[in-house]
Amino acid sequence: MQPPPQSFMEDYRGSGKLAGRVALITGGDSGIGRAVAIGYAKEGADVAFVYLSEHEDAQATVRAIEAAGRRGLALCGDVAAPEFCGRAVGDTVATFGRLDILVNNAAQQYPQDDIADITPAQLEHTFRVNVFAMFYLVQAALPELRRHHGCIINTTSVTAYRGSHHLIDYAASKGAIVAFTRSLSAALVDDAIRVNAVAPGPIWTPLIPASFDTEQLEKFGRKSPMGRAGQPDEVAPCYVFLASNDASYFTGQVLHPNGGEIVNG
Repeated sequence: MQPPPQSFMEDYRGSGKLAGRVALITGGDSGIGRAVAIGYAKEGADVAFVYLSEHEDAQATVRAIEAAGRRGLALCGDVAAPEFCGRAVGDTVATFGRLDILVNNAAQQYPQDDIADITPAQLEHTFRVNVFAMFYLVQAALPELRRHHGCIINTTSVTAYRGSHHLIDYAASKGAIVAFTRSLSAALVDDAIRVNAVAPGPIWTPLIPASFDTEQLEKFGRKSPMGRAGQPDEVAPCYVFLASNDASYFTGQVLHPNGGEIVNG
């Protein structure tokens, strides 16, 4: 990508907010997931992350985690498969001995200008990756999260609030994640498990050039009040906050790093 996303948290200085904790992050090989993984490591957490196929990107994330003085574990697989989600949680606990933080971040999007062009296969895949995987991972992780009074953080999107005419199935899946977050927070509050979400606006990640043409890329983010796209490094601190004790009175909430767009959500 040119310019490359800012996702290595180079200017971030940790203060031990997550010392001794273990996190599992989906979609952690690049973009927002990578920045979150490195931010967590800089705050003292060991980090496992899931990625689909980008092995070089995954190893770059592992190296950055280790450079921050923590242990990293890259897990290759498809979160749309419930069996893999179970293995990812099991491998994390087997490697690090516990699990405190689950970040459901992996997502796919496939732009279509006409709803008639959204095939059943596309619709099902979008929801399997973006929504079903969250159910699978939470179900697998709950015993550990209950044991350690952990937390869950889900990635939704500004499109859940304002919609998107060319990402109808994606926006619908992100709306489902908002409802999932609010419902799950109520279901788990008695277990002392906090469940929150982050709804990024236009963020410069590898998902963007993979989804849009050159003309759309040149305009990406310019409609935000700040007039530019955000960087993964500008989003990751939301996830650090929600995972830390600083957010001890937050559950069922959504943070909105979107460049100033008011969505009232």
